Amino acid sequence: MKYELTVPDMACSACADTISKAVVALDPSAKVSADTETKHVEIETTIPEASVKEAITTAGYSIA
Repeated sequence: MKYELTVPDMACSACADTISKAVVALDPSAKVSADTETKHVEIETTIPEASVKEAITTAGYSIA
């Protein structure tokens, strides 16, 4: 499945790395692409969207 999420408080590449690591911890084969300028994160994974969102919020980021 492919998800497109907006993470308004993702400000830098370190934030993007933290988000990527949180998702990959759930699904090591996940593909994560984050754009800090647009605040968009594209995730391709087999994990349900609710679990992906929970991982990102647990890492300290909000989802719009």
